[in-house]
Amino acid sequence: MNTRKTLCVNEKGHLAIGGCDCVELAKQFGTPLYVFDEDYLRGMMRIYRDTIAKEYGDGLVLYASKAFSCEAMYAIAKQEGIGADVVSGGELYTAMQAGFPAENICMHGNNKLPREMDYALDCGVGLLAVDNPAEADYLDCAAAKRGRVQDVLLRINPGVEAHTHKFVQTATPDSKFGFSVQSGAAEEMTRHILDKKNLRLKGFHCHIGSQIFEKQSFCLAAEKCLAFIADMKKKLSFEADTLNLGGGFGIWYTDEDEKFTFEGYAAYLRALIGAVKEGCAKYGLKQPRLMIEPGRSIVGEAGITLYTVGAIKEIAGVRKYVAVDGGMFDNPRFCLYESKYTAILANRADEQPTELVSIAGKCCESGDLIGVNMNLPEAKTGDILVVLSTGAYNYSMASNYNRNFIPPAVLAKNGTAEYIIKPQSYEDLVRNDVIPDRLKQTD
Repeated sequence: MNTRKTLCVNEKGHLAIGGCDCVELAKQFGTPLYVFDEDYLRGMMRIYRDTIAKEYGDGLVLYASKAFSCEAMYAIAKQEGIGADVVSGGELYTAMQAGFPAENICMHGNNKLPREMDYALDCGVGLLAVDNPAEADYLDCAAAKRGRVQDVLLRINPGVEAHTHKFVQTATPDSKFGFSVQSGAAEEMTRHILDKKNLRLKGFHCHIGSQIFEKQSFCLAAEKCLAFIADMKKKLSFEADTLNLGGGFGIWYTDEDEKFTFEGYAAYLRALIGAVKEGCAKYGLKQPRLMIEPGRSIVGEAGITLYTVGAIKEIAGVRKYVAVDGGMFDNPRFCLYESKYTAILANRADEQPTELVSIAGKCCESGDLIGVNMNLPEAKTGDILVVLSTGAYNYSMASNYNRNFIPPAVLAKNGTAEYIIKPQSYEDLVRNDVIPDRLKQTD
């Protein structure tokens, strides 16, 4: 377990987060329940923000909304003075509802819909990251209709392959994201955008993958991007004034992963900043405005999920199943990626593990598992089970599969927890259902 001041075992032997006893949280709010540690969220935002300010100067941290998007997250990001990246009209709308400053938003997506681009222009979004030629054409025309020039970045693929799960790699030569530098597609697309009257190319964006622990991967990506910027300066007399190097910093899920403190993440960023400075000096470039897009590393370890243990089934010589009242509908990542997690019993957090179990969900699906070979004390029906590091891509990817409720979420700080996402009801599940008149029974 990766403990900290705001995630620890209390004097009762219970797990506590944000000063709140998890057993009491389960009683107060029910389970399944997402819980977020506000102090950790703010601490991560600040360490990125302050490191860029101190070590580099002109830069902006953009919270990667896809990790976890809700109005409260944007409210916190606004208070901490960082920006946001969004990848859909829905994320943008959520940010706008929270009063987030549109000029500090960058919109991404490999297939932005016309209505999403129109909405972004109408909101006054600061930057859009262009990811295909038709998108540039549409934005140019849409901006012209509004009598404005829109700032954009071009997403490029520098050819750096991060050591991560193959389904979340985004900068390999075969990727739906970005334009390859090596093939010449990035140069061709740079020319295409520079020819647009109502688009202003500010620079370039890249993102090399997710859950990355190797600093060298980020440094190499920075060097390759700067080499491309230098090439475009020489060939096209265009020197980018913005470089967005994306996110992807790894977090702790199990003891197979490294454990980082705030200072550890600052060291990551300092290495990246050093690479940018060195690359600019090497190629004779001005230092561009530096942007990064951390998401998982801000919210991942800040979040946990609480469950109540239900049925327990042991198959002799095979495995032991411990079933909980959640499952793939609130955490589909094991089903998708075989992602590994750490689980403990919140009401017996001071007990040592004694057995390996598979944690099963309640869905009518054989593959509905949260994890296999997970270390636990002998679980009993009614125990409160906690899965750690579920803040990123759990609520974001949740569904109402089997018409189960997507769990609510609370924000914990100084011993107090409040809803940031309210519970669903049965009425919510059928709210948009319609029975055509021809299917209605008549007397």
